[in-house]
Amino acid sequence: MTSEVALQKREQMIRDGFCVIDNILTDEFLLELRDESERLLANHVPPDHTRYHGHHLLVAGKDNTLVQKLLEWQPTLKALEEMGFGDFTVPVGITILTKDPGAPPLYWHQDWYHWNDPISCAPWPQDIFVKYYLTDTTPENGCLKVIPSTHRKRIDLHDKLLHANKQGNVLQPGSEGKEKYSVMFSDHPDQMDVCVKAGSLVMRDARLLHSARKNHTHRRRTMLLVWIRRPNTIPDYWNDDIPEPILNRDENKDYPSTTIPNEFLT
Repeated sequence: MTSEVALQKREQMIRDGFCVIDNILTDEFLLELRDESERLLANHVPPDHTRYHGHHLLVAGKDNTLVQKLLEWQPTLKALEEMGFGDFTVPVGITILTKDPGAPPLYWHQDWYHWNDPISCAPWPQDIFVKYYLTDTTPENGCLKVIPSTHRKRIDLHDKLLHANKQGNVLQPGSEGKEKYSVMFSDHPDQMDVCVKAGSLVMRDARLLHSARKNHTHRRRTMLLVWIRRPNTIPDYWNDDIPEPILNRDENKDYPSTTIPNEFLT
């Protein structure tokens, strides 16, 4: 990745809340990850509360050499460094997420748990979801949907959604709730499909509103998820204005977790 492309990708992350880096995995490693994912999923039974997510399997690097290889994958680490994201910590494991054949869509939500913390209004990304897609994604097989810029800009949808509870589980509409809370599964005029080729990498700000389409095909759509986080500091590359709440942030204060956006999302 050239310095110009790296800057463009970083600016897209800051502006839109996501970006795509193509061909991050080699064909050989991609095949290995496909086979290993299928092996790990063979005896896994997803619990009822993940029915909209599909399989949701955590795998630690210390328990799996291929997972550890992915966590230390140099093309990804190099891309992060080139984008100025080299201060994000390397995690200890991944999550295997799927859309099985016929699996329902995933509802709109965001994955930021720190809205009480002034760092929430950071114009730069603090938490990034790094996603490796093992198959091509399309609207037919359950591709990612996003609403660009909603990691920093409040829209009407923010105030209509159900949010995660204290245990971190996103509240699920019940048998009668899917109709009552149909907005969770609705289309939005500003949404866009993120269709990528197998082996590509998608970076997404944790605060960004996103969902996924239903899988209408007869093949599983698998994605490997890595969650990375940086210190609660101002990045070295940041030369623009710093929000006042961050300048006045008490580093020693314990900010209670919440997934409900507040005044820090304007």
